[in-house]
Amino acid sequence: MSGLILGALLIDLMVGDPRWIPHPVVLMGKLISRLEAVVRRATASPWGLRLGGVLLVILVCLSTYWATGLLIQLAGRINPYLGMAVHLWLLSTTLAIKSLTLHARAVAIPLAKGDLPLARRKLSLIVGRDTEHLEQGEIARAAVETVAENTVDGIVAPLFFAFIGGAPLAMAYKAVNTMDSMLGYRDQRYRYLGWAAARLDDLANYLPARLAGLFYLMFSPLTPGRFKGVLRGILQDAPGHPSPNSGIPEAAVAGAFKIQLGGTNYYRGEASHRPKMGAGTFPLPEHIQKALNLTYGVTLLSTLAGILISYLLKVADYLP
Repeated sequence: MSGLILGALLIDLMVGDPRWIPHPVVLMGKLISRLEAVVRRATASPWGLRLGGVLLVILVCLSTYWATGLLIQLAGRINPYLGMAVHLWLLSTTLAIKSLTLHARAVAIPLAKGDLPLARRKLSLIVGRDTEHLEQGEIARAAVETVAENTVDGIVAPLFFAFIGGAPLAMAYKAVNTMDSMLGYRDQRYRYLGWAAARLDDLANYLPARLAGLFYLMFSPLTPGRFKGVLRGILQDAPGHPSPNSGIPEAAVAGAFKIQLGGTNYYRGEASHRPKMGAGTFPLPEHIQKALNLTYGVTLLSTLAGILISYLLKVADYLP
């Protein structure tokens, strides 16, 4: 499995997600939308929507896991190398290193040139908050926070589940993550229907987020904030974040570069107040690339840790 995961990482770094190849997340999104429509036609009561949300989550996760495994198995029956190739491609689609890099730089470049309208438009493609009136510091803050959060969602967590259960489990995680992004809002529309998706996403990311925090700490001596700044952020600032997981990488990055993250965001015109993380000033455009550099380091350590643990478990199998 380690070899397949390394291959998937290389494919993601070199190719990313070409638009001409259908992405599994698109299919997941269509399934989630159709099931949401079914639930809403069946019930409108709070308890009915909550139960429907639970059933939706179970159905999407199980069907994704089963379909991924079946596709790999069928390809392997045709030809073992074809089965390996399908497994490799599916694994690569669960990772988002190149995609995150391209989208973050698409914000950083016009922002550094002072082209705020273009930077806002590019930012709106990767964040859920309102971007129309953000100034330079807020744009940089949003981009840095997104890079930090997606280091867990798009890299560490998929790798974590891939090392445990290959493409089927990694793809099931992506289904959980997709459901949370589509349904996991706290507004009136999704308060009940999206409850199960949001809670399962919190549970799925619990260990990966904390592993990411450990890897940020390991790279902290190379940052301005050093070990003390990153550790302080994780222990003191992260618990104040609304998410039990996203606060860890965001606080780690804030401490690493001595910048301030958090504050007030607007979603669909509604204010969402978050405790501030870090003791510095707003990020500058160059901090977006610096956050990406940390992401690459965390990716490297996540991969090495997975390979090492897999090797040790294999060795343990041969011990009496």
